[in-house]
Order: sequence, then structure tokens, then C-alpha cells
Amino acid sequence: MTETTAGPVPGLILSVIMRNEARCIERCLASVRPWVERMVVLDTGSTDDSVERARQAGADVHQRPWPDSFAAARNQALDLAGDYRFALVLDADEWLESGGGALHAFANGAGDLGDAIGVVRIDSRFDQDGQTRIAPSWLSRLIPAGARYTGRIHEQVASTARRERLPVVVGHDGYEPAQMAGKQGRNRRLLEAELAASPDDAYLHYQLGKDAAIDGDWATATASFSAALQRVDPAAPWRHDLVVRTLNSRRKARQFKSALELVRSEQARWDDSPDFHFTIGDLALDCAVAHPELADSTFFPMIERHWLRALAIGDRPELDGSVIGHGSHLAAHNLAVFYRCIGNADECRRYEAMAARLREEAVV
Repeated sequence: MTETTAGPVPGLILSVIMRNEARCIERCLASVRPWVERMVVLDTGSTDDSVERARQAGADVHQRPWPDSFAAARNQALDLAGDYRFALVLDADEWLESGGGALHAFANGAGDLGDAIGVVRIDSRFDQDGQTRIAPSWLSRLIPAGARYTGRIHEQVASTARRERLPVVVGHDGYEPAQMAGKQGRNRRLLEAELAASPDDAYLHYQLGKDAAIDGDWATATASFSAALQRVDPAAPWRHDLVVRTLNSRRKARQFKSALELVRSEQARWDDSPDFHFTIGDLALDCAVAHPELADSTFFPMIERHWLRALAIGDRPELDGSVIGHGSHLAAHNLAVFYRCIGNADECRRYEAMAARLREEAVV
């Protein structure tokens, strides 16, 4: 999205850490350049031409050995930046899609006293069933001078400053298969090391579950998500994503009884979540295949009810981890397939047409 800017925000910098990101570093820097006063990049051992590309794109590039900690690398990059008022923290495989004007408003308004941290929407692309899908998450990425990170991996801003959600959208394609191939094993090792030191940290269990799910290790994913659910603060913004992922991992591990128990315990809290209902529909479909004697009486009505409910709610990108389409074209597509399978040709055609229309209308 193109936006008009009055020029860079005084005192606003971009801070990036990278290693072998020649594929995307220029895209990241070009997307932010109009909005920031300086761009600071810390390279942690690239063997491609990332450093030269970043320098040619206008960044101040520093090189340091990888410290085996994302928080340590983030903090090194911030230390190397010198004087600034706010830092916009991105990864090289991210780019600013929209919201440059909101950066101006925050840095010169609500965040001017340095008592707030800007939370932005990260739209992560990932592959599922041969299609690219988008899952938004909300992360603290606009931080005041002096704030620093903790955590060897999936690092967090260590600050009690209030968080403010901003109308800023950042694209991210680091979860696509080609990019994930080079990261296999690294994240798991760092997460396990962190959990050894902090075994009751719900967020680390959650992240270990996500990492295991990417590898298709559903036994580890289910155990990790369940451990996170036992420990998570009920008010944690990522609890929505945790519940949906726990439900899906139990489905994948064919733990249908415990999955249905989770549906019952979380139904009231997430009745307005399209992702919750979409995943219940998927669960009911697998249950119908596993128990055909109950398909007509129990699981077919359950499939229809929950996919229709997801479609009625609509997409809700403000929910952390919500997948764009679970409340629109993907739900309509699944309903079309369902009606085709049960021999309802008229409803099948209706939802096929709806899915095509909603896909065309989708704005992400």
C-alpha cells in the first residue's frame, strides 16, 4: 500500500538483525526507508551478499558473531544504534505493508513521553493444503530508547510500559517451506535450552509446540501445547492461538476424546472466534471418518453447524493467530465440499460460488 509521508520521523530508527538474507533484506529496508531517520542492521555471519545489499540500500551495517541468543543479538543491534527515541524492530524477512503514518502519529503523540510500546500486526504467510494462507499476530515492535529484550528465542521486550495496538501491518514470509528449511533444528535447540532454565514458562511451551507442529511432530506439539494451557495467564493475548493450536494438534494426533473435552471447556470463551469453530469442523470431520457409525447422527450436523458459525462470524484478524479465510472463503469452500459429499448439489453450488466471491473480495 502506498502512503504519503511528510518525511522520516525524527529519532525513529529501524533495527534489524540478519544472517544470509540476500533474498529479502532490500525489500525490508525499502518498505521502511521513507518513514525512519536511520536504518541499523546487525549481521551475525552472512556468507552471501546480504551485507553489501543492505549497505547499498542505505543501512548502517555492523557485523558481530552470532551470540546464540536472539535477545542478545537484538540488544547488540540496539546498542550499536546510538541515540534514538524509538526503534522499529523488524526481521529481514518482514516488510512494512501499511501504517507508516501511524508510526508518525505514535512517535509524535501517544508515545512521545516514552511510556508506551507500539504493538503491530504481523501477517505471516504459511503453506497449508498447497495454498498460501495468512495468520495475523500482534507483537511489540515499536519500542522506546532504553528498552531491551530477554529470551534466547522468541524474545520479549522487558518493559512494564503500556502496550498500544497500532494500525500498522507488517508482512512476513519466513514460515514458508523454502525459508523454514534452513532453520530446522536451530529453534528447537534454543527452545529446549530455555525451557531447561524456565520449565514453567507457558510461552516457551507454546512456542515449542508451534515448532514441533511445523515439523509434523504432533506428539510433542500436543504435549507442549497442553503444558502451556495449564500454565498460561487467562488474559494472555496469545491464548486464543494456543487454544486453537491445541485443538488442532490433538486432532492431528487422533486424540479425539481430549479434543472434544477441550471444545466443551472453551466453547463459551471462544464462541465468537471463526478459527475455533473452523477447527471444530475439521475435528468433527476426522471423527466422522474414524467413527462412521456416528457420522449421520452426531458428526455431520457438528461439521455443518460449526463451519456455518465460522462463516457467520467472519474473519477476525484482531484475534492473535487468526487465519484469514477461516471466517470467509475457506469456510465457504469447506461447506461446498461437505455438501457435495452428502449429495446436496444445490448447497454445494451455492457455497462454491460464495467461496469464489469471498476469495476475490478478501482484503488482507
